[in-house]
Amino acid sequence: MKNMTALGVVVGLAFAFAVIFGGFAGFLWALLFSAIGAVVGAHLDGRINLRAVFDGLRSGRGGRG
Repeated sequence: MKNMTALGVVVGLAFAFAVIFGGFAGFLWALLFSAIGAVVGAHLDGRINLRAVFDGLRSGRGGRG
């Protein structure tokens, strides 16, 4: 599959529905897991670099400048 971001969203949603099903809390869990899946999928697609993001957060400098 070429679009790992879409696959990540689908897998995240599947995990969310496996963990909690129903109600507003279930909806929030689905949003959380699908967002995590989308970020992981985008990283696997090469659209974002999570290592650079985490290194930037760890350095405490923040921003590009």
